[in-house]
Amino acid sequence: MTLALKTSLVTTLEATAARAGLALISATEGAAFDGRATAVFELGPADGTANGRMLKLELSGDFDFLTPGLLPEMGAHLAAEAKRLRNPRPECYVTLAGLPMAFGRFEWPFHRSISGADTYIVHGEVRLADGRTGDLHAKVAASVTRTFAEIVPAMEQPYAESFVYNAVRKTVDMGQLEFLKSGNRQPVPVTTRYYSRWQKKFLFTDTDDAERLRYLLSKVYWLSGVLGEGRPVWIADPRDAQYLNTGEKDLLRMAGDEAGEGLMALEGEFAAATPALMARAGEYEAARDKALAFTKPQFNEAMRAGQANM
Repeated sequence: MTLALKTSLVTTLEATAARAGLALISATEGAAFDGRATAVFELGPADGTANGRMLKLELSGDFDFLTPGLLPEMGAHLAAEAKRLRNPRPECYVTLAGLPMAFGRFEWPFHRSISGADTYIVHGEVRLADGRTGDLHAKVAASVTRTFAEIVPAMEQPYAESFVYNAVRKTVDMGQLEFLKSGNRQPVPVTTRYYSRWQKKFLFTDTDDAERLRYLLSKVYWLSGVLGEGRPVWIADPRDAQYLNTGEKDLLRMAGDEAGEGLMALEGEFAAATPALMARAGEYEAARDKALAFTKPQFNEAMRAGQANM
């Protein structure tokens, strides 16, 4: 660790991570997109069960955990990440339409728009993750308005990653991100339409039990069966619950029902694909192809040409 990092930031992060079952592996200095100093942390499960999988956390160098209200949410974020790290591919998610994607290269924290717009931007990338060797991906620029930023406890990765990832998934659901072998950054607007001030929570997609069940089966098929070689994935993920506008208990309940049908092998909050589920490969591959095709005709050609304010 470098002594140049704020001691309070490192020690507080290390203690909070320990309570979540994570161990601090390294802490180094970094630089944000706009040149500001950052603190880059790598963490792994304290019990060493992640088989080399690590969590990267990048915060503003002057970030203060001791600001009232920030520490509990940081603890919740790290506790969720500790469970997510047990997934075979922790960076992978599935859309409601059945498109498996890997999230990566996100350049935290947010930076102000260089075009002069009153927005905060974070750049990243999502890749089609279906076990094939193709290189289809979308470079994204998620933009948050100043009004929306007032809702967020802090414009930092632990407080924003879930809603940014879910906004990306929602944008894919709407056919407004195209997966290419190369291309310009595509916009992902993160606006107040994704937040209910009355309910004080994020709202992305209204789903019923049938849609949530299809989602869970698709998730287990892709992330456990195809990408995870049959290893279990976390079912009670609050990030998925937020995306589907439901609760973690409901996701577990539905997984339990499908375990009874022989499509999942459920152990606690984790589920693995069974041979019966993998026998339905044609169904999930067809859903993937349909979801991928939907992104093409709906795409705004002006955005393809790079005429976007990012």
